[in-house]
Amino acid sequence: MFDSIRRIFSAGQTAERSTRVPEGERWYVIGDIHGRRDLLEALKLAIEEDDAALGEAETTVLFLGDLVDRGPDSRGVVTLARKWGKERKVRYLAGNHEEMFLQSFEDREVLRHFLKHGGRETVLSYGIDRKTYNKMKMGELQEAMKAAVPQKHREFLASFEDIIIAGDYVFAHAGINPKRPLDDQKQSDLRWIRDRFLKHEEPLSHVVVHGHTIFEDMEHREHRIGIDTGAFRTGRLTALVLENIRRRTIQAIASDDGAVAIEKRDA
Repeated sequence: MFDSIRRIFSAGQTAERSTRVPEGERWYVIGDIHGRRDLLEALKLAIEEDDAALGEAETTVLFLGDLVDRGPDSRGVVTLARKWGKERKVRYLAGNHEEMFLQSFEDREVLRHFLKHGGRETVLSYGIDRKTYNKMKMGELQEAMKAAVPQKHREFLASFEDIIIAGDYVFAHAGINPKRPLDDQKQSDLRWIRDRFLKHEEPLSHVVVHGHTIFEDMEHREHRIGIDTGAFRTGRLTALVLENIRRRTIQAIASDDGAVAIEKRDA
């Protein structure tokens, strides 16, 4: 019996050890931020310090999407994320909340949906007065948004990618359709899929690193890793660090008094 258990455990370790990013690369993959600039600022500093302390590598910072909505400072998050991309190699995946935000400028039905799912906080973060907002009709709000949200922010969000592959990993905001090959994924699935992906238990071609679905802590399964730890609600923002076969996490964790601590551990 114990020999069988050892064989199962050993096989699991071997499978995990064989999963890697390309040689010489280091990836810092950041989960859903949802307007928590305070957590992103602390995590950014921790990532820069972590990367500087390690040996030379081709380092990529990757945002998994959902930078905006729900939290108090979506504008600040977009500003910081955009600025960081001018300082080092940063890539960005589009989440369903970026999609709703961008479509809401022209589509009033999308705008109504967007406002109910955290968009109100995003709009207010761009300086629209709360009392004025409460009196606005949808058309008036669209015009106010066009005036308040810088065009460079809209263009930045519109430039985000949908799927990225690095070695044995694939990165997508919500996940993938497990019934389709990676080169035949629908944009809607990459940004919105949930149960069909989360409940899939058969092997996949790559380990999928995703956000979109909140877990109390990182959800670490054999064929997928969920790193949305609900920053806007829990005060915990997670970055997954991938290098060769190693997996680590760096988390920015807010306390009740507003201070943000950094916690690092192997994954």
